[in-house]
Amino acid sequence: MGLLDLFQSRPRLRGDPSPRTEPGGLAAPLASAGHPSVDPGIGASTVDELIASEAEFLQRFKYCYGCDAETFERDIVAPIRRYASYVNLLPATADNFFCSAGGLFRLGLEVAFFALQGTDAHIVSGRATITVRKELEPRWRQATFLAGLCSELHRTLSHATVTDEQGNEWPAYLVPLTVWLERRKARRFFVRWIANAADSRGLGLFALPHIVSPEAMQHLAEANHVVVPQMLASMTGIPLLHEQSILIELVKRAAALVIDRDLAASAHRYGRPILGAHIERYLLDAMRHLVAAHPAWSPNTERSRVWLGAEGLFIVWPNAAAEIRKVLEDDELRGIPKAPETIVEILTAAGVLIAPPEGQACWSILPPGSSAAIEAIRLVSPDILLTGQTRPVDALAQPLIARAATAPSRTAGATNANIAAVPPPTTPALATPKAGAVSPRAATATPRSAPEDVTGQAEPPMPPPDAQGVLDFEPSPAPPSEANVPPEPIPAQPASVAPSRRFALKAPLRLVPQVRQALQDAIATMNSDARTAIAVTVASGVFVPLSHFKAHSIDVSVALRALVDVDMLVGTKDRRPRTYQHDIGGQEQAGVIVKPTHIEGLNPIDFHTPT
Repeated sequence: MGLLDLFQSRPRLRGDPSPRTEPGGLAAPLASAGHPSVDPGIGASTVDELIASEAEFLQRFKYCYGCDAETFERDIVAPIRRYASYVNLLPATADNFFCSAGGLFRLGLEVAFFALQGTDAHIVSGRATITVRKELEPRWRQATFLAGLCSELHRTLSHATVTDEQGNEWPAYLVPLTVWLERRKARRFFVRWIANAADSRGLGLFALPHIVSPEAMQHLAEANHVVVPQMLASMTGIPLLHEQSILIELVKRAAALVIDRDLAASAHRYGRPILGAHIERYLLDAMRHLVAAHPAWSPNTERSRVWLGAEGLFIVWPNAAAEIRKVLEDDELRGIPKAPETIVEILTAAGVLIAPPEGQACWSILPPGSSAAIEAIRLVSPDILLTGQTRPVDALAQPLIARAATAPSRTAGATNANIAAVPPPTTPALATPKAGAVSPRAATATPRSAPEDVTGQAEPPMPPPDAQGVLDFEPSPAPPSEANVPPEPIPAQPASVAPSRRFALKAPLRLVPQVRQALQDAIATMNSDARTAIAVTVASGVFVPLSHFKAHSIDVSVALRALVDVDMLVGTKDRRPRTYQHDIGGQEQAGVIVKPTHIEGLNPIDFHTPT
C-alpha cells in the first residue's frame, strides 16, 4: 500500500459496520475519520424514543400532579408527546445553556416540572369562594405546566434554521419537526444558528397550537376568563396590566433555577458560560416593574431614578441597582448578579445599554434641580422601559448630558469689565396667611455679602485703582464701547418691598406620581395672577379644591388616601382626611389643606395648625 493510500478514505461498502450512534441520536465519528470537515448534523429521533429516554422524569410528573391515569395521560403525557414531536432533538442554544442535542426538550420538561411543583405552595384565586377555587385549581395547575413546557418555544422560530440533508428548510410555522422529517424520509437534520437573533418571545404563540390542542384550551377557559390570558402572558413575557400573576412568577422562577443549574453543571465542560445570557430579560422585567409601581422611578420627577431627555433615557446609577436587586431577590430568582458593574456589563452585552465615552464608567447627567452632575446608564431606546405605561412621558427640552466646562482662569489680562461678579443670593420672602400680603419679617434688609464665584468660594477683592483711575495691571483688549464703561450700580431695593417668591411642591418620594403631578400643577398657579390661582393660602396652609383632582382624572378617594399616607394634609385624624370649604372666585368649593412645610417658598412659622 502506498503512502497516499493511508490518507485516502474508501467508501463504506454494504457489508461494512455502520457508524456507532451515541445516545440522543448523534452519530459518533469513526476513530480513523479524524476531524470531519463538514457538520455531521443531528440524528432524528422518534417520539417514542424521546419519551422513553425521559421515563424517569415522567414518573416524577405523575407523583407531582396527583391524579388518575386517564387524567394524567390527557393533561400531562399528551402535551409532552406533542412537544417532543415539535422540537425533536433541537438544542436550546448554540453554545450556552442546554446546547446539546435534545436540550430544548429537556429544558421544557424541567421548567414545566418545577413550575408545577411550585403550585403546591400557593393558593391561586384566593379571594374566590371555596366552590370556585375547587373548580379553578386543576385548571391553574395545568396552565402552569403548559406555560413552563412552552416557555422557550419561541427559539424554534427566532434563533435557528433547520434543514434536511438536501438543504430543504423546515417550515416551523406549519408542521412539527418530527412529522416533517418523516415526510422527507430524512434521518438527520442540520441547525444553522441566526447571529444576534432578537429574543422575540411572542413568536411562541404561533407554535402553541402544535403543542396544546383546541380541546385543552377550551377546557382551561371553562367557567373563567383569567386562566388562558395568564398562561399566554407568561409565554410572551408581557404580564397583564395591574395584575399580580402567581403563574407568571412560578414559571419565571423555575426557568431561572433550571438554566442556572445547567450553566453551573456544564461550566467544567464548556469553560466559562456566557455572562448573563439568560438573565437580561429578568433585569428588564424588574426595571419595567419599578417604573410602573415605584414612586422614585417615575420619570422626570424630583429626585427620580429615570430621566428622559432629548439624548435618550437615563437611569441614575448605581442608586437604581439596589432597587433592581431587591425586586429580583423578592422573586427568589437564581443566578442574579450582586454587583452594579456586573449588571451594567450584562445589559451592555445584550445591546440594551449604550456604552459611555472612553475612560468613563457611566454617563454624567445634570437633571433639573440638581446642583452637581450625577452618574447614570443610558438605554438604547426609551421604549425598552416606557412602552405600555399608562401615563405618557414627555422628554425634557433641556439637554441632560453634562458637558465638560472649564472655569475661566484668573489671568493678568482680566479687567473689571469682563470679570462678572455673581449677584448675592436673594433672601426668600416669608409666607403670609393670605396670598398677596407682605409679611413684616420680609421688610428687614440684609447687608450685601461679598460676591461669590460659581465654585461657592469668596472672590478675592479687586485691587484699588491708581490716581488716574486705571488698574495697576495691564488691561486686556476689549471692545471700545465696553472697555471703559464702569459697571452700573445695583439699585437699592426699598425696604417695604419683598423680593419675588416662587412657590413649588416639596412632596415625599412615596407620594403617588399622578397625585404629585396634579398637586404640583395647582401650587404652580400661585406664581401667576392671584385671581386665576387654583390653590390659595389660608390660615393653616394651602387650600386645594377637590375639583382639581377630578380635572386630572384622579379619583378623589385615591388622592385623599395618597396624601394621608404621606402625612401632607391638615386636620387628619385616625388616617381619615378632613375636608374644608373655601371661597375661590366667588364660589364655595370643598377641598383639603396642605401643610405649609410641603410648599417651598412658605414659612411654617407664619401659619398656625388647628387643634
